Amino acid sequence: MNRRDFLVSSSAAMFTGWAVGKGKESASSATASAAGQKAAASAATATEFRTLRRDVGVFTGRGGTIGWLADKDALAIVDTQFPDTAGICLGGLPGRKDRRIDVVLNTHHHADHTSGNGIFRPVARTIVAQANVPKLQFAAAERAERNPNVSSWARLTQQVYADTTFPEVWRHDVGGEVMTAQFNGPGHTGGDAVITFERANVVHMGDLVFNRIYPVIDRAGGASIRNWIKILAEAQRDYPADAIYIYGHGNPKFGVTGTRSDLGVMHDYLTALVDYTQKQIDAGKAKAEIVTLENMPGFEDFHAPAPNRLAGNLADAYDELTAKAG
Repeated sequence: MNRRDFLVSSSAAMFTGWAVGKGKESASSATASAAGQKAAASAATATEFRTLRRDVGVFTGRGGTIGWLADKDALAIVDTQFPDTAGICLGGLPGRKDRRIDVVLNTHHHADHTSGNGIFRPVARTIVAQANVPKLQFAAAERAERNPNVSSWARLTQQVYADTTFPEVWRHDVGGEVMTAQFNGPGHTGGDAVITFERANVVHMGDLVFNRIYPVIDRAGGASIRNWIKILAEAQRDYPADAIYIYGHGNPKFGVTGTRSDLGVMHDYLTALVDYTQKQIDAGKAKAEIVTLENMPGFEDFHAPAPNRLAGNLADAYDELTAKAG
């Protein structure tokens, strides 16, 4: 059974009971929209809307790439960045006018993907995420509170959480599109979902793909490098060969959209990371020596001088490989 067949057969048990409609904003929603426009006006970040296929596109600004659906019957958003760019996205979403957002999905809990939830919440019918995401989001905000210079949007009191969650699979008709979200176990975090626009054949990978840049590996948030490798291998096998992929982040040279081959590069990098680290451990090298590598051989495009996250990746791989079984 391939991934799409599995989603179809599993979806009945995962439905959460919300309905798509073409209703307009309430007065409170309009107020929230105005707040979003105000945030947009104050933002200095370069932003762009770009259509990919059918009625699906991407919005780039500050934070993780936003995916969107805008057809005549429904509007959907995948990830919400920060409040300032969320306001720009809300204000400029193609064809929106005063229509409500039928569904907002978060690919995972990180602040650069969820801090705009508060901008969308008053105009959205529901916010959806994998079941682990709200507690991970809460825990991350709780840790951030210990920083005296924490940004206002990162504070516990500013968190807006998903009101609809799913353990493994969520699937719904959204206007003329069919959207699915699937959790395949821990990867970049303990709650990453892959979001598919089935009819458009567009797949939002969230931060499971950092396109040619060293990734963030959130061990505190439940990451597993070894399972992440498995997720990427299965995605290459199961999704259509001609799918367009959206990535959470990307090297400017390579961008935040691409093809199946980009998943292969990410898979190969993580495999190389684990293999290199294990060889160093087997050779008796200490963690402090292992993390001094400047660039992973064969992945020169991933290097960024400031900050260069490879040392952190190596440290995370060391910790995962040397962790004692609980």
